[in-house]
Amino acid sequence: MFYFISGELALLRPGLAVINAGGVGFKLTVSDRTYDALSSANSKEAKLFTHLAVREDDMELFGFCDEAELDTFKLLTTVSGVGPKAAMSILSCFSPEKFALAVCTEDKKAIARANGIGPKTAARIILELRDKMMAENTLPTLSGDTGAPVPSAIGASAASSGKMSEAQEALLVLGYNRTEVLGVLHTIDTSAMEVEDIIRAALKKLMR
Repeated sequence: MFYFISGELALLRPGLAVINAGGVGFKLTVSDRTYDALSSANSKEAKLFTHLAVREDDMELFGFCDEAELDTFKLLTTVSGVGPKAAMSILSCFSPEKFALAVCTEDKKAIARANGIGPKTAARIILELRDKMMAENTLPTLSGDTGAPVPSAIGASAASSGKMSEAQEALLVLGYNRTEVLGVLHTIDTSAMEVEDIIRAALKKLMR
């Protein structure tokens, strides 16, 4: 019904923002991340992407500081047993990028740290979303389009086990392009590393 709402930020509290748009005060439930973004904006004007949740006895409008957070919210609410409040709890703990990383690396402990999210729910989120998030990308082979062999520094055992492929997929989900991902992975000796360690090492190089 509403794609975004833009106007004067009339009220801001943890978990709540009110935007005055055309003389109407729209009350929006927001994550801690969006609250922090609005708090640090130093502007009386605000624009939030929205989702209207309709239940039998209530309607609630949710606001998001960017489309990535909105998309992650929608994706989370497709998981059985995860409603809007649980999704907002997760978004208060994770940026969309860090949530994608937690799902792709199957980090149940990290997801379960969100308020109201237990280990079983975290496991269900990973089970239902991991393949969906991976499928959003067209994944290249480790050798790239040229068919060039993977450098020996990668380690044949790591490549054959699929660790490098999983790390590559996770980094692509986070928004890095194929060229820079392959370039960084080729510089890491992953023979004694787990997938999570490979991703962390690659992120350190990519964020320099």
